[in-house]
Amino acid sequence: MISSLAHIDPKAQLGKGVTVEPFATIYGDVVIGDGTWIGSGAVIYDGARIGSNCRIFNGASISAIPQDLKFSGEETTLEIGDNTTVREFATLNRGTRARGRTIIGKNCLLMAYVHVAHDCSLGDNVIMVASSGIAGEVELGNWVTLGGGTIVHQFVRIGNHAFLGGGSKVRMDVPPFIKADREPLAYMGINSVGLERRGFTKEKMHELHEIYRAYFNMGMNGTKALEYIGANFPSTPERDYILDFISKSARGVIRGR
Repeated sequence: MISSLAHIDPKAQLGKGVTVEPFATIYGDVVIGDGTWIGSGAVIYDGARIGSNCRIFNGASISAIPQDLKFSGEETTLEIGDNTTVREFATLNRGTRARGRTIIGKNCLLMAYVHVAHDCSLGDNVIMVASSGIAGEVELGNWVTLGGGTIVHQFVRIGNHAFLGGGSKVRMDVPPFIKADREPLAYMGINSVGLERRGFTKEKMHELHEIYRAYFNMGMNGTKALEYIGANFPSTPERDYILDFISKSARGVIRGR
């Protein structure tokens, strides 16, 4: 159902079963997948590529130009995966020439007043709780949860399955599989609740706990800790991902508590 009170550019491409509520605005260079719902007052700007069965709530701003002084009108995109929900008054900006696109994965939940800046990359199943915001070129892995009011510095990376407490100020990279909280942000153990919900075994969680105990709590510097983990823990996908993530950190990772 498309309301006669919505404004839709005739060049916009809408899939089957798309619903557009009154007073929504959809620009011309927009593609919207089947079954997606666009709420009243939402604005979908040029460059939006929205998947199927998404829900864009009232007042959301999708694919507006970046809030970046270096942006000079280049053609870029904002891509949203299938089954993602964007709640009221969230602002999601498209990319710049730096990366060309902002990417939001499948099955994500971006709550009210969330901000996603230019050239960010969000994996699948990400949750950003109300009023959290991420600066330009931030990378969030799969299953990341940002507590309410969390703010993330430009270029920060947050690994898969990480959970950040509400109000966190994130200035450095956050490794995968962990909880982080306090000020300054610190390692608070593995994300055991989230991992258990996603089918991680007790043995696997014990492995992750021991890896991070070695990294954060054995008194070694980062380089020595990575060497120790590589030498003393058998290769598994999780161990190798942790080592790769930390070794490639340009900003450094958060500290232990």
